[in-house]
Amino acid sequence: MSTAIDNAPYTGFHRRLALACSGGPLLDGYILSVVGVALIGMKPELGLSTGAVSLIGAAALAGMFVGGAVFGVLTDKIGREVMYTADLLVMMACSVASFWVTDVWAIVALRLLLGMAVAADYPIATSLLAEWLPVKHRGRLLGQQIIAWYAGSVLAYVVGYACIQLGGHDSWRWLLASPAVLCAFFMLVRRGSPESPLWLARNGRGAEAVELVREHLGAEVTVDDLLAGERTGGERLDTGSLRVLFSPRYRRRTLFCGLFFLCQVAPLFAMLTFGPAILGAFGLPGGTVMDTLGTGLISLVFLVGCFPALRAIDSRGRRPVIVWSFALMIVPLVFLGVWPAAPSLLALTALCAYAFLCGGPNVLDWTYPNELFPTSVRATAVGFATSVSRIGAAVGTYLLPLSLTGLGIGPTMLIAAGLTALGLLVSVLWAEETRGVGLQQAAADAPVPRPRDRATQPARA
Repeated sequence: MSTAIDNAPYTGFHRRLALACSGGPLLDGYILSVVGVALIGMKPELGLSTGAVSLIGAAALAGMFVGGAVFGVLTDKIGREVMYTADLLVMMACSVASFWVTDVWAIVALRLLLGMAVAADYPIATSLLAEWLPVKHRGRLLGQQIIAWYAGSVLAYVVGYACIQLGGHDSWRWLLASPAVLCAFFMLVRRGSPESPLWLARNGRGAEAVELVREHLGAEVTVDDLLAGERTGGERLDTGSLRVLFSPRYRRRTLFCGLFFLCQVAPLFAMLTFGPAILGAFGLPGGTVMDTLGTGLISLVFLVGCFPALRAIDSRGRRPVIVWSFALMIVPLVFLGVWPAAPSLLALTALCAYAFLCGGPNVLDWTYPNELFPTSVRATAVGFATSVSRIGAAVGTYLLPLSLTGLGIGPTMLIAAGLTALGLLVSVLWAEETRGVGLQQAAADAPVPRPRDRATQPARA
């Protein structure tokens, strides 16, 4: 197996590529969060019902379900670079068109398309990044993509507050159009980004792959080096095949990546999209400041919680981080569920504690699917995990306002705690350890030995 990429020195090339790939997560966080602020002015102007508000909140997530499933497969079949900027063009066009919407169905349609474009970016960008990263920095830089997501979310609330202060609630159209500015920025940043050498070698373009490694990493490799590990059990895996994901070799990994992702983001997206309503249910004062900066504060805590988790996945390992994070995340949700009348300050503290503890699963959302599957189906796996997670996120976002109205805040928080407990169970049963293992080796179909066992295991070719 080639170590040219796995053991390459960390350079400015890797930093630039990580920044370019962060565009999709940042835009996702911004697009999904800014609608919560835009709804403040949109609801009275368009006369939106509770059902319509829920539909708008869930539309982008439903689009992500379709986009992840379709474009993950397509990315493995035609390459990472081909759609690397095309999806940004779609996001820009939909954002600009949102400025002129006049009814709820136009908003839903545009946000559905936005969701599809955002989901397309995850398998494109994260698989491209994973296939260029050295082992020592892979977990950190893949995990940092979620930091971009929360940075986008915080930015959305800050921009939303500024727009409302300057233009009043009528500025919601500008808010819906504002992602176009970010799209333009990342289109410039992504210019010149190279294709994945592993994908090129896998698809008969070995000479290009070897030249790209020489150009960007200064290393000499052969096509056979780059293809090492791509044939599992003597069989060449089908490119972009969902059938491979559900074969006996990879079925458990596929279920693990989809289910832990779903159990994490279903309550998370609902809380971020309808943060003001949740804070209001706990007795916190409403108004523009709380509806924007107050919810932005919770997003900021989600972001801060990712930093210790990033260090822990490389120092302690992926498995202990995800297991302990899910276990601890249950505590504040149960607290809020059994004491819905808790003082406002305690309620806000519990929500912030949950947000901080989410850092563990957050930084592994795209790390695990990229590490556990080979080049031939890596983007397909990322797209599938994204799609499954967005089913839960869309359902949670649609049902949360209805649950707050029909059941109340206490039962709603207990439902979130139950879903988090399912994530804990899945992680205890199926989470593997991939810390310090080469990308091709980690993606082999045999379970990766945990660090304490590795010294006694023979090296795999």
